[in-house]
Amino acid sequence: MKKFLNLLFLILLSNIIIQAQKTDANIFGDVQAEGEHLPFVSVYLKDTQYGTMTDLSGHYMLTNLPEGEHILVASLMGYKPVEKKVNITKGQSQEINFILEEQVMSLDDIVITGTKTFKRKTESAVVVNVMEGKKLEMLQAGTLSEGLAFQPGLRMETDCQTCNYTQLRMNGLGGAYSQILINSRPVFSPLTGLYGLEQIPTNMIERIEVVRGGGSALYGAGAVGGTVNVITKVPESSSFSASTTQSVINGDANDSQVFANAGILSDRKNAGLTLFATNRNRESYDHNGDGFSELPKLKNNSFGFTSFLLPAPNHKLEASFSSMYEYRRGGDREDLPAFLAEQTEERTHNVLMGGLDYSFSFNDNLSSLDIYVAGQKTDRDHYTGIKPEADEPGYQEHLENPPYGLTENETYMGGVQLNHMLPDFLGGKNNLTFGSEYNYDMVVDEIKAYDYLLDQTTRNVGAYIQSDWELAKKWNLLTGVRTDKHNMVDKLIFSPRVSLLYKQNGMQLRGSWSTGFRAPQAFDSDMHIAFAGGGIQRIQLADDLEEERSQSWTASINYDKPTEKYIWGFTLEGFHTTLYDAFILEENGTDSQGNVILEKRNGSNSTVKGITLEGRANYNKLWQLEAGYTIQSSKYDEVVEWSESIEGTKDYLRTPEQYGYYTLTYNPVWGIKAALSGVYTGSMLVPHFGAGEGDETGNPINDELVKSDPFMETNIKLSYALDWRYVGVGLELFGGVQNLFNAYQDDFDKGKNRDSNYVYGPARPRTIYFGLKLMNL
Repeated sequence: MKKFLNLLFLILLSNIIIQAQKTDANIFGDVQAEGEHLPFVSVYLKDTQYGTMTDLSGHYMLTNLPEGEHILVASLMGYKPVEKKVNITKGQSQEINFILEEQVMSLDDIVITGTKTFKRKTESAVVVNVMEGKKLEMLQAGTLSEGLAFQPGLRMETDCQTCNYTQLRMNGLGGAYSQILINSRPVFSPLTGLYGLEQIPTNMIERIEVVRGGGSALYGAGAVGGTVNVITKVPESSSFSASTTQSVINGDANDSQVFANAGILSDRKNAGLTLFATNRNRESYDHNGDGFSELPKLKNNSFGFTSFLLPAPNHKLEASFSSMYEYRRGGDREDLPAFLAEQTEERTHNVLMGGLDYSFSFNDNLSSLDIYVAGQKTDRDHYTGIKPEADEPGYQEHLENPPYGLTENETYMGGVQLNHMLPDFLGGKNNLTFGSEYNYDMVVDEIKAYDYLLDQTTRNVGAYIQSDWELAKKWNLLTGVRTDKHNMVDKLIFSPRVSLLYKQNGMQLRGSWSTGFRAPQAFDSDMHIAFAGGGIQRIQLADDLEEERSQSWTASINYDKPTEKYIWGFTLEGFHTTLYDAFILEENGTDSQGNVILEKRNGSNSTVKGITLEGRANYNKLWQLEAGYTIQSSKYDEVVEWSESIEGTKDYLRTPEQYGYYTLTYNPVWGIKAALSGVYTGSMLVPHFGAGEGDETGNPINDELVKSDPFMETNIKLSYALDWRYVGVGLELFGGVQNLFNAYQDDFDKGKNRDSNYVYGPARPRTIYFGLKLMNL
């Protein structure tokens, strides 16, 4: 540690010396679009850390720039970036002006997730999909969970009829194979992954970057299915907005949401703060009229901020914080305490999450250093239980010792990353990235009445090195390796990666190979306790559980064709992942309390493979269409005995072979917007645990494997904005219908002896909503 601090001190000292070397080479100018000056446009020298933003009058100035030939870039979200060659000479100032054109489709965003460095999408050797916060609003997605359904290769799955926890499936793999990042930091713990996707409101999100497959090993070798990076809003101007939405679920239950945002930017543009707050109240919803809910009651409150400070040239300090509270209850008899209900789950979450980043550049801006820390703390009170009948032996014990539980979860991580650009490396340029980080997660989850205790502490020290080498103008080679030492794995694990990009005339060809692993620990779904057959069903880890290894291959072609009025394009990607000693769940008798045990074991190898096709088109800035469709296969080499009473299967359960989405928007004039969207879920094999003898509700008595029907969820939204520029504000009125044709599961189990995990299809029935939004202009 002492050596590290000394090295850091020397770097800081050299940086101060370098900053003192003034070139007095300056560039100034303005940025316009359609004859109007644009404020808050990013203007920077490509492949350096020199940059600024235009002021309120649309003008900018860069001072003391490095000598030589450079590329000057002007970039603003919603406009096509413009690049100009400049020759910078010591002691000279020059004027460079820009004219930007509106960009109707985000074909070439600046992204960071694929390589941990800023890259254009078309120049990244890893495919990165971007979903802007504005699109989340357009689709009426109130939570991260709702928004991720509209990304290619992704599927959101609801896994409990009582508590409705969700998981993200990427390329056919379960939720534990995907990594959720907040501002590029892995603070989403296994516990947070159970309900966190529904707890993160979309009004805190600037954009979402998605990398499918294992090509993002820089963030952790466990990201076998892929990585989702949630990037929170930073202020581009001083602004505010507030909105409220009122929804009615299938004519029966109300859902009320309020969002508020504010942005504050200093006059010198060197400091800013974005604030967000949300409130949600949703009534429980009973779809089949048996007195037990299919959608739980929800109460959410959240608030937080993201801020930045530029204390000196080429230095940046960023901080973020959020507090999320959630109360969730499903089952029956909400008017009674949970332990007096016939069957219920009750959860109260208090989640604190935040991070701090400090970065600066030096060595004539060829090098940069990033030091960061992040963490989250979750306190949870919960109840999962079925009240016995008064004449049953366990009735009095249940009243005296009801199955309430307590959970404590803390996640901390810290790291350092060094980037160095080699501008002339064997005929090209090479951006080298070195980094190391430490991850700690502690979770204690206990229900004394069930003699249930999960006490798990994981520690992982990781280090990585990456070469992002532009071999030639058309070729890019991305290579790297990560090494991890996990406290639950005996040895060091190395995870190499290789990706190759070829680009020409709007087309990019990509191929990648990567490896990864998952430690023998409890992940998201392992912490969920389900109801089945009048009792509970829980997961336990086998004593001899070993790590699971993976190897992934992907290949893709991406093409976009812009014309005067049309823009269209497509991406076709194939993926193939092999899991070695794959984790499986098999029924393994009952515990001392009579509860059914599903044991997590190492099984045979398994293979997930398929193709994803995504298309996009825009006509004359009026119509825009985006769609994605995945066809895939997920199978184990050997049969998995998920039930002791019926024959097993090699197929992955709850995994459709086909799924997809589409979004169609129409903007005829300013202020009028219309959006039509849909999510398709194909047939899948769903395990259905029987209720046993004596059930009179129509639930199956014996275990069975059900092939579900396909579902198509269709949504529509209309909005109209009033422009009150004379007072500087706008008012937007909007309304629509989610799941317009009420495509919803119609064979839920009934009563307190239901199998709560027998859930598939869309997350909600037909929901009508309307609302309004007030914002500054």
